Amino acid sequence: MNPDQIREDVRNRYGAIAEGNGSVCCTPKFSCCGTPDVHEMAQRRMGYGSADLSAVGEGANLGLGCGNPQAVADMRPGEVVVDLGSGAGFDCFLAARQVGETGHVIGIDMTAEMLKKARANADTLGLAHVEFRLGEIEHLPIADNTADVIISNCVINLSPDKPLVLREAFRVLKNGGRIAVSDVVMLKPLTPELAALKELYSGCVGGAATVDELSLWLAQAGFADIRIEPKPESREFIREWAPGLGVEDYVASATIQARKL
Repeated sequence: MNPDQIREDVRNRYGAIAEGNGSVCCTPKFSCCGTPDVHEMAQRRMGYGSADLSAVGEGANLGLGCGNPQAVADMRPGEVVVDLGSGAGFDCFLAARQVGETGHVIGIDMTAEMLKKARANADTLGLAHVEFRLGEIEHLPIADNTADVIISNCVINLSPDKPLVLREAFRVLKNGGRIAVSDVVMLKPLTPELAALKELYSGCVGGAATVDELSLWLAQAGFADIRIEPKPESREFIREWAPGLGVEDYVASATIQARKL
């Protein structure tokens, strides 16, 4: 698929999830979950606690993601946070609790259906310091030097131009700002058979980059203090994204951290 086809496939996939017409697990070809109870179980396995899950209300937790960027972002009151690929708002609403009413949270998503859902959830929760903007993460609708923190949860792997995403993240960060991301990294190349499955791209597997690639792209964008830590325990839930295909042998969830000096 060319970049435009990839974006369209991803947009259609997650638009269907927002409207309740698609599997909430990463790989659309395989039916692996779908009920609220399973959404909660998935988030717990990724490191979210009971207080996190109860704080976001109904509708924000779609069971998406591959980790918990909140755990490494160290967000503080008054900070500005940008969430790349904010979905129904789950991580934005948790960030809003940490930065407080003196802070601000901006969610970016290219899927109109997700934005509609996220805005409705924000209204229900009464979070006036959270906003959602339509845009692609390769072309952020945000001014230079705006954010203290950029977070993202299993979204950068979906982009056909990851170096541009990281350059955009660097642009919108203030000096001293930081990026704190949970995403999927490639441990070894997919087999030709797996690589041929286009579903694995929108399924958070086929588009994953290696640790070395991400480290290089972050450095080229201007970031320092780069740390990328794969999580071996993620094998457990990645196995369920595409049962029987063995994708857990090829990719893992990782935390990705860096700073703009």
